Parts: sequence; C-alpha cells; structure tokens
Amino acid sequence: MRWHFRPGCWLLLISILFIAGCAAPIRVTDQSNQKNSFWSGRLALTVDADQAQSFSAGFELKGNAGTGELSLYNPLGSTLAMLAWAPGSATLRSDNQTRSFDSVDDLVRHATGTVIPVAALFNWLQGINTPVPGWQADLSQLARGRLVARRSMPLPTAELRVALEKQAPQ
Repeated sequence: MRWHFRPGCWLLLISILFIAGCAAPIRVTDQSNQKNSFWSGRLALTVDADQAQSFSAGFELKGNAGTGELSLYNPLGSTLAMLAWAPGSATLRSDNQTRSFDSVDDLVRHATGTVIPVAALFNWLQGINTPVPGWQADLSQLARGRLVARRSMPLPTAELRVALEKQAPQ
C-alpha cells in the first residue's frame, strides 16, 4: 500500500516530525524571554505502515515552539519545503505553492491526521526529556549530535533519526 498525502503534505509530516531532532542549539532570548534556537543537520523518518515509507533530507530549524521556521533541503542543497509558524498562523511553502493554517497543530493535523508534540520536540532538542503519550525520545546520544524519537501510538508507528551538524563555538 502506498501512502497518499495531499500535495506537499508528506514534506510537512517529515518537517514536523523532524523538529524532534536537530543540532546543538544556539540560543538567543527574544523580547518575550522565549529562547530562540538554531539547529541544522540531516533527518530520516521511517513510518511503519502496510508498506514502510522512509524519507531523508537536510534541514535548518530556527526559533522556538511558538514562533519558528523549518527548511528542508535535498542532497544538492535545493529547498524542498519551508514551514513558518507564529501564534495564530502556520504556512507551508512547497512546489511554488503556499498553504496557510491557523496553527502548527492544524497544519500537522491536516497533513498527518494527528497532532505532533511540537513544544516537546523543541524541549527534546534542548536535552529536556518531556514525556508525551505515545512518544519515546532517546536523548542519550544528543551530546554526540544524535537524537531518536519513536512513536508507538497512534498507529502507524514511526521513527525519526536526526544527525546534527556541529556548531561553531559562540
């Protein structure tokens, strides 16, 4: 069985799931005292459906769970998709098309049929093992630039692997 997502939505699924892993963050505090971070590297997602599906891409993630931007790249460095979100809005740009949603949760729900724990994903990237029902994040290799998050519920199960680029000392 082949997965059929609406055009550009499979990239969104990968994008949101990818947020679970990234690089050693560079943190900057904005005016609202929310930490903004930057991560980059490669991600791979495997979804265990009737026929397993996998995807990998380079990425850059900026911001925080409330306001941010995620870019996905192919091996040649061309942009595959860009997600941007802020309170009350979320936008997916892919294939010269832009789709707007009221929130990141709405965007994820539209693409995947379920909500992905975006706030917890940012915490995981910062080394905070925030529990989320159905998800298990392995942060044991985060200091070496590796993060793995597994979803057991709801089905189908999924595994996200992230390899972070080393950041220059600040």
